[in-house]
Amino acid sequence: MGRGRKNGFKPEEFGEHFLAEDFTAIYRQCIKEFRETIALRDFIELAKSFNRGVKGYHLAFETTMPGFKQYIWLDDRKEKAINVSFDGNEIQGMYIKPYVTYPKSDNQVTKTEFIMPIADDWFVFWGGKNEFINYHYAYEQQRYAYDLVVMKAGQTYRNQGLRNEDYYAFSKKVVAPAGGKVIEVVDGIRDNPLGEMNESDPAGNFIVLEHGQGEYSLLAHFKKETIRVKSGDSVEQGQLLGLCGNSGNSSEAHIHFQVMDSPEMEQSSSLNIRFKGGIEPIQGDTVHPAVFEKNKQEFDTFDKAETAFSLAGFFQFIPRLIGYFFK
Repeated sequence: MGRGRKNGFKPEEFGEHFLAEDFTAIYRQCIKEFRETIALRDFIELAKSFNRGVKGYHLAFETTMPGFKQYIWLDDRKEKAINVSFDGNEIQGMYIKPYVTYPKSDNQVTKTEFIMPIADDWFVFWGGKNEFINYHYAYEQQRYAYDLVVMKAGQTYRNQGLRNEDYYAFSKKVVAPAGGKVIEVVDGIRDNPLGEMNESDPAGNFIVLEHGQGEYSLLAHFKKETIRVKSGDSVEQGQLLGLCGNSGNSSEAHIHFQVMDSPEMEQSSSLNIRFKGGIEPIQGDTVHPAVFEKNKQEFDTFDKAETAFSLAGFFQFIPRLIGYFFK
């Protein structure tokens, strides 16, 4: 793989360099693959245009992903964002665009208290209240959804990752995030062979639970014929529902979890999830399961542990970002 400059400014200094329009130095610090996607003169033209009217940038988010760290800079009016991916001091890529948020729904939470639907430690691949750390955020039906994978030593798989069984998440237990009633189950869809995705059945094998007060949860991409409940069943928080799979519009084994205001996925609005213990996991966090014992319950905890300029619309290149097509 071609490499960029080994020295240069540190990731934390990016904002001041971008504001000072030190674009040539920034460009030269990018890896070769990035520089091959856009010429220096076009990079400078786009960056100057984006910089117009900005008085300052501040580092708003910093997350650790497999193989790189992600830094998100916001301008002084919180109207523009720059997502920069670094491996050491090398820039793997950039993603710049307007910073859009939905404060009304961001500041409301569900009446029901949820736990993560997990029985092991999982990694938040997508999750949070902006589309840089949660691509679902741009879509009202999925805005506050999570995609969870199992990560070990910076990878989601063992061996070469050529089979579903190589992925640490595959066949892991999925549990009820809150008590409720099962209102829909699909369980007969095959798990995708690696390299294939099923766009005809995007949720794959899934469960919809009704929790009362107009709140419903969706858990998607179960392993074929592993769901343990049926429509009409009542479930308790933490009860085993089935096993994680790779069914539906999924590139590798993972859990898709969201809460919504209707049982109809396509006609619902996603709801901001209130978790027990007051946690607010975002991309890059490791979340731990709730522990249920007689007369004792420990709540979920977590550990803190798209990306190029494009003449067509600021987006074209996401190097080394596994599972971008998670749904």
